[in-house]
Amino acid sequence: MSELRFDPLKKRWVILAPERRRRPHEFLVPQSGTPEQDITTCPFEYGREALTDPEIMIIPRDTPPSSGPNWQVRVVPSRFPALRVEQELSRDGSWIYDRVSGVGAHELIVEGPEHCLEMADMRHEDIQLVLSAWRARLRDLRRDVRVRYVLIFKNHGAEAGAVFSHPHSLLLATPVIPPEVVNELQAAREHFERKERCVFCDLVKHERQLGERIAIETDSFVALEPYASAHPFETWLLPKSHGHDFASATDDQLAGLAGILRDLLRRFRVLLNEPPYNLVLHTAPTPQPRPGHPQYWSTLELDFHWHIEIVPRLTRVAGFEWGSGFSINPTPPEEAARYLRKTDPEGERT
Repeated sequence: MSELRFDPLKKRWVILAPERRRRPHEFLVPQSGTPEQDITTCPFEYGREALTDPEIMIIPRDTPPSSGPNWQVRVVPSRFPALRVEQELSRDGSWIYDRVSGVGAHELIVEGPEHCLEMADMRHEDIQLVLSAWRARLRDLRRDVRVRYVLIFKNHGAEAGAVFSHPHSLLLATPVIPPEVVNELQAAREHFERKERCVFCDLVKHERQLGERIAIETDSFVALEPYASAHPFETWLLPKSHGHDFASATDDQLAGLAGILRDLLRRFRVLLNEPPYNLVLHTAPTPQPRPGHPQYWSTLELDFHWHIEIVPRLTRVAGFEWGSGFSINPTPPEEAARYLRKTDPEGERT
């Protein structure tokens, strides 16, 4: 039977429709892309560094070869930025409308010099270097008092919005906090005000006790299918220990995250045949004082919990979803978790 589930963190209703149930191999998944198609013109290839603007930061290879790539991760500014660091910050408006100048940053994190080496195939140590670049850029951009949030995300495959097939992730620093993040911050703060506990810590504890929505568990992290999953195989990666800010994550935590992230992406590939996906890092906003809101960050270190959300793009948004705000998920999270648990990350693709 179909049922509606409410997500108290996202403040949204989701329709779970088992009658529309599809097994993983029954999803018509568009292929993520064939890297060979644009390898001859890709600006991120080793030896074509001049095709991008000068790098903002670079992480060298741990054992540079005598010839070939001497870098492992490069961070470069977008050639077509949505927001620019050079602008002056202004806030104004008229009647019910508000306007903020397009101050911020738009950067690309090139995850490796090899065009065809996706994150699922990278060495554990090299994924950790990508995560280290995310952390470094978060720390640096927060020095700009105009920036209120730094969103780091990854689009894998054309159906997920990727423009380049060379493995990369993206960063947008904005002068306002995105609405999706505001909803989470408010939900976390409300839970803490009622119970004096982190809602995400409560979530991890409850799901570990229940077990049926846990897909992968390691010493330091869990990968779980949220109770009110809006999408088939939507997965959250959460550290077991409380921490509100990814910028404060330790090297050991990044190593643990690299391991479980690689494992999950490999299971997606085997189970869902290399699906397009979106990955988003959810972390605390820039801890700058807010004019008129002196209490705004008073419990942030206690009530928020950084995590990563990953959504394979297996279904499309249609008129009902767009018009109602509901999502229809044909694969209950309990079922998705069971499939992922049973999947061998080193197995053959479907």
